[in-house]
Amino acid sequence: MALDYRKCAEQIAANIGGGANVISAAHCATRLRLVIADNSKVNKEVLENVDGVKGMFESNGQLQLIIGTGTVNKVYDEFLSVTGASAASKADVKAAAASRMPLWKKILKTPGDVFVPILPAIVASGLMMGLVEALAKAIPSFADSGWFGFLDLVANTAFALLPILVAVSAARVFGGNLFLGGVIGMMMVHPALMNAWTVSPTNQPAVWDLGLFKISQVGYQGHVIPVILAVLLMSTVEKWLHKKVPEMIDLFVTPLVTVLVTAFATFVVIGPIFSVLENWVLTGAKWLVSSTGGIGALIMGALYPWTVVMGLHHMYNVIEAGMLAVEGGLNIWMPIASAANFAQFGACLAVAIKCRNAKLKSVALPSSLSASLGITEPAIFGVNFRFMKPFIAGVIGGAVGALFGSLTKLGATTYGVTGIPGLLAINNIPIYCIELVIAAGIAFAITTVIWKEDAPKAAPAAPAPEKIVAPTVSVIRCANGKVLQPVKGNVIPYDQIPDNTFASGVLGVGVGIQPTDEVVVAPFDGEITSVAESRHAVGVAANDMELLIHVGVDTVAMNGDGFDCLVKEGDQVKAGQVLIRFSREKIKAAGYSDTVAVLLTNSDDLDGVEYGAK
Repeated sequence: MALDYRKCAEQIAANIGGGANVISAAHCATRLRLVIADNSKVNKEVLENVDGVKGMFESNGQLQLIIGTGTVNKVYDEFLSVTGASAASKADVKAAAASRMPLWKKILKTPGDVFVPILPAIVASGLMMGLVEALAKAIPSFADSGWFGFLDLVANTAFALLPILVAVSAARVFGGNLFLGGVIGMMMVHPALMNAWTVSPTNQPAVWDLGLFKISQVGYQGHVIPVILAVLLMSTVEKWLHKKVPEMIDLFVTPLVTVLVTAFATFVVIGPIFSVLENWVLTGAKWLVSSTGGIGALIMGALYPWTVVMGLHHMYNVIEAGMLAVEGGLNIWMPIASAANFAQFGACLAVAIKCRNAKLKSVALPSSLSASLGITEPAIFGVNFRFMKPFIAGVIGGAVGALFGSLTKLGATTYGVTGIPGLLAINNIPIYCIELVIAAGIAFAITTVIWKEDAPKAAPAAPAPEKIVAPTVSVIRCANGKVLQPVKGNVIPYDQIPDNTFASGVLGVGVGIQPTDEVVVAPFDGEITSVAESRHAVGVAANDMELLIHVGVDTVAMNGDGFDCLVKEGDQVKAGQVLIRFSREKIKAAGYSDTVAVLLTNSDDLDGVEYGAK
């Protein structure tokens, strides 16, 4: 049976606190992405069982509902209609969610924002490196061929010049000029500098003596943290200069000063200090994974899925990139991530096999297959974390698998791939296969034993549409028709509204209503011509009558808090149809009058206008 898109949207809206609780709404190919004002109003248990919702999870401040390709856009359109929310882009939603994040989470999220866009380049290079090295080992004569030299060049480029990729991506994240970011990255691996991989106790770089300070003539191959910090400084300086430098000379002065300031700061302070700190981080990470008898890998294998839940797992890219950027480097962090991810596959597959609920099975099976390929979010958020016991089983399986991978010295030639695709990048395919079987097998077995399917809870029926009852009292009359009283309460002349603009009649004549109710209805059959962004006012038109209904005085300052507008511009409405719900208590708590202004804004153009309850 076809999904009722309207009913699905109504049930979603009813269980997230209504349109007034939505800060921003967008959709991607499969998911409805929402930023919610008050999460305590979200009924997660019911949302998961709404017909049409295949899964739900929270990530980076967003509530994401998995609905499906070809369906989500239709539900989204109905959702906007039901809630009165404004359409937003995915970038808008991400920005809204990011603005609500605590500082520590923003800091940890930044490396992921920098590295995720360059993953395709890293993955392609890493997989090619693995294939080229495997061919060289299998066919000794290949290692001396022109093909090997050419393919090795192609495979190594992304890693040899990694600071340039990082710099461009960081400039995008920090809002700087991408090309200036590229210049900073190129500067740090300039051919005039000694390649950092060739530095040794007997081969030291020369020094530029600039009087007040000295600059070591060494590049930053193998480093990423100094690059990110250098571009952060560059972007900050550039944006500050754009504000201060006159437009006439901005094009010349700003790039010049930005590059010079950043260059000096990078080679004198940022590079020397943070390259050392980064080496300490990498040394510590390698020690944790390989020099603690596997205990460090066991711990990280257990922690990895939790960082996925928090949306922070991309921060490991800094460590992985650093490991690979060292000449001949091997990514020993990848087997940990792979074990953790493949364990979630095993747990999700157990749920898919064991469950009876057709809807859950239809979600769990494809999610488990996705997890086997390294994309674990559908499995974690749609199934495992939702029921928790499968997630914990995955944590245990991932920890044991990671321990095995560490003890057997597994490593990869890239990052960004785990699970089955990782076979192309791993240094020991048979041992890697055993690691995956251990991780998934343990998670599958534990889930089968400890997880029991609960009887599904039916989603409540969609609320019945409110019966439209047209008001009987008119408050404005003219030759073109009548304006019925849109809200219950005491009707007063417009010149008694406690606001000079309304009372002066500059916006038209009409009435004020001191409300005894909290519902605004349509005063006639007509069309919604405008809706205030803060949801406190609407315009309605019919028969050449143009009416403004404004709830409260100065309530625009409340930014929509306490108001739920149920219509959007262009909607056709019937007399008595609910337009706005509002909270008198919140209006008064904010210090404003709750008087509703009902004004015929084009009263000068109409004949026989009179006002007052009748």
